[in-house]
Amino acid sequence: MSALTAERPAASQGRGTPLVSLRNIQKHFGSLHALRGASVEVYPGEIVALVGDNGAGKSTLVKVMAGVHAADSGEYLFEGKPVTVKKPTDATALGIQTVYQDLSLCSNLDAVQNLYLGREVTGSWWGGGRIKRAECEVRARELLTRMRLGNLSLTRPVGAMSGGQRQNIAIARSILETPKVVILDEPTAALSHSAAEGVSTLIRTLADQGLGIVIVSHDIHHFVVNATDRIEVMRLGANCASFKSKDVTGEQVVNAMVGGNEGVNLAG
Repeated sequence: MSALTAERPAASQGRGTPLVSLRNIQKHFGSLHALRGASVEVYPGEIVALVGDNGAGKSTLVKVMAGVHAADSGEYLFEGKPVTVKKPTDATALGIQTVYQDLSLCSNLDAVQNLYLGREVTGSWWGGGRIKRAECEVRARELLTRMRLGNLSLTRPVGAMSGGQRQNIAIARSILETPKVVILDEPTAALSHSAAEGVSTLIRTLADQGLGIVIVSHDIHHFVVNATDRIEVMRLGANCASFKSKDVTGEQVVNAMVGGNEGVNLAG
């Protein structure tokens, strides 16, 4: 396949209805035309990577999906039905959760407290509304075991954990309320190779359980090509190529990102 082939790969053909589908999305920020008819879709059990150079529009596109930005025009469909998503709570109500690069964890709190931060399990108001720590611990352990993270400490402050462990806690929090789609922004950034492999394994576990996963990543050679099912390449606010991950090399993906001559890029 040519690195500039923009046809939809067979991986997303004949597979029924996508969980989420954004079509021909346009987005302006003043005079800046950030998205120029961009599209993306994700199916149950599929890991889709959005890649592109800085300013390509990938982060803006996933923020439209997450409700951080409202599209100026285009179609937003969830499970085949048109929906209106203008704020993050709209996306959350549909079953879309996002883990941003900063993780938004409280370093002084432990795993259980971070998992339930803002959605604590409490008793009745006449009983003082006390947090049910024991119940939260049981639910947290069940969730982590299902994610094959049963060895993670529930009582250790998150700030004392490794980068990979913190990433796992952030991902666990995103699926606490059983979403259908999870968006991950640079999930392996600043992680060691072994930690990144652990995160890759976790992401595949979630996909195997039927979740749709959307990933924004610059780690083309070591993560995107090896840990995803499909790669959507963006350039200048629009889609410029689409690949099945197993059929492409990192060099071909990078070539599509920069829009150069394949022979020159591969030789260089």
